[in-house]
Parts: sequence; C-alpha cells; structure tokens
Amino acid sequence: MTETANTSSLNATTEQARQNTLLAPRFYRTDYAAMDRVDVALVREHWDVMMAEFERDENREHFRKEISFDPADLPEELREEFLDFLVSSVTAEYSGCVLYKEIEKNCSNPDISGLMGMMARDESRHAGFINRSLKQLGVAVDLGFLKREKAYTYFSPKFIYYATYLSEKIGYARYITIFRHLERNPQFRFHPIFNWFQEWCNDEFRHGEAFALIMRADPALLRGRNKLWIRFFLVAVYATMYVRDHARPQLYKALGMDPTQFDFRVFDITTAITRQVFPLLLDTDNPVFRQGLEKLRVLSVAIEAARQRGGVLNGIRRAALSVQAATVFARLYVMPTISNELPADSRMAPAW
Repeated sequence: MTETANTSSLNATTEQARQNTLLAPRFYRTDYAAMDRVDVALVREHWDVMMAEFERDENREHFRKEISFDPADLPEELREEFLDFLVSSVTAEYSGCVLYKEIEKNCSNPDISGLMGMMARDESRHAGFINRSLKQLGVAVDLGFLKREKAYTYFSPKFIYYATYLSEKIGYARYITIFRHLERNPQFRFHPIFNWFQEWCNDEFRHGEAFALIMRADPALLRGRNKLWIRFFLVAVYATMYVRDHARPQLYKALGMDPTQFDFRVFDITTAITRQVFPLLLDTDNPVFRQGLEKLRVLSVAIEAARQRGGVLNGIRRAALSVQAATVFARLYVMPTISNELPADSRMAPAW
C-alpha cells in the first residue's frame, strides 16, 4: 500500500515518518510463539460477540469516501504542525497494521490470527485514508518503504498488550473529544478529515476491547510485578502525549482548543475506560502529577533546542537535561496511584 507524490516532498515526509525519536510512533515485533499459545477460554462469550462485530465490518464503506479539499485553504502558519500531526498519525496507524499482520502470519491459533487479521484490515484502511489526505497536500508517506526501512523495537507480548491497549483507548478518547468539540464549534473544522473521527474512534475503541479481553483471559497479567509495568506504561503514554501535543500550539489554536485542557479531558476518559481491566489508575488530578508533566514538557523543549544548536557543549547540555527529565519521570512513576483491585467478574464488561 504505497502512495506517491512529488519526489522531494515524498522523500522528506517518508524520512520524517522513518525517524525513531523519543516521541515518534515506533514499529514493533514480538514473541509470536507466545502469542500463539494465548487461550481465551475465560472470556469466550465476550470474545465471540466481539469477533462477530469485527466480521460484520460495519465501517467498511466509511473510509472509501474521497476527501474534497483545496490545499490553498490551509493557513501557512498551520501547515507544518498539521502535517506533523498527519504524518505521526499515519505512522502510528501503519505501525499497528504491520504488527497485527505479522502476528496473524506467524500464529496458527485461530482466535489470535483471526483477530489480528481483522485489526490489520482496519489499521490499513486508516493509514491509507490519512495518506490520501497527505497526498492532497502535496506530500505522502511511502508505506512500503516505511515497512522495510524503519527500525523495529522488540516488545514481549504483555508489553504489547499494555501499550497497545492504552494506545487504542487513548486514540478513541482523542478522536471522540475532537469530534464532539467540532460538532459544537464547526467554525474550527479547518479540514474535512475531522468529519471521519466518530466512526474512526469506534474502530479504536473496538481494538482496545480486544486487548482488554486478552488480558482478562490471563489474570496473571494484571497481578503482582506486572502492576509495576502497567504503571510504567500509563505514565509513559500519558507523558508522551502531553509533551507531543504541546509541541503543536498552532494546531490546537486552529481547532479552538487548549492543549492542556484537551489532554486532561482525554486522560479522564481513558482512566474511566481502563477501570475495566487495569488494577490501578493514575491520579491525573493531583497537582503534583500535572506539574511533573509540565516540567517534562519544558525539559523536552530545552533538549530539542540543544540538539538543533549542535556542538559538544550542547551535547553535554542535552545529556544533563535528559538526566533531569528521567528524574522527573521517576518521580511521576513513584507517585501514589488509585487502586482498582476488583473481582474479575465485577469489572466493566466490554461495551459492544
């Protein structure tokens, strides 16, 4: 699935997607043999209902609609940040497609291979759709090149579950929050791609439910030392989102949104959803937590400024700032969390 545009723009955009910076979406590999052994017997009833919904594929026509958009309508001061948003989005969607397709290809377990094939179908659809909107702006990401050349990170299956569950649920929360805001304030809908966010977020929600069921099928994933990993991924994903969103002030200004208010609204929605499966929640209303995220943002800006200036002294400065950022992250990690230790059968059932 490769989109093309003029050569210079294509190369620059694809190179941006290929980079493995701290905030950029990554491509992943995992232990396929371990995933092949996943047993969903404990959640079979919910699993079969979920798979029936995947098979109905009610969104199959949604992403075939063409976007009608005049690139001249996009304000020049918004172009860089909006393109960054789209390139990051297409990279994240295609990352999911590649991972799910590889799991499907390497697993003979019919439950897992069947699920992954359908999720790969959805993510491919999303990535292609974003790429068409990029093409209308005169750029595009060469997805075939990206699959071949982008570096892959190995994650064990449980890390895939925690991180991808959060990613899909946060994706849902972000899309539905933006969609509802623009429903109330249509004057800020500066690009037609936002009209697709409601159905789009339904796919994200369903994908998250799939990983919730996989985790609920193996209760050990939610107990003991694994709670430390869940806490780590919660802090890492929330912090990354906060820093990334605040690096796009013109985008949120054009949407008529405050990025801080937006992020904490998304955190609230995600926290409410993750009660269905995670044994702990972050206290995102705690002023200390909010101050920590802001410190990470300030340090991220300073680290990037030092990187752009270059030279030995700025290299030393970057290293010192990175140590400070790691210390702030560690303090966020050890903050008290909210217990969500509930009997398995009393957790919120999937919302089909």
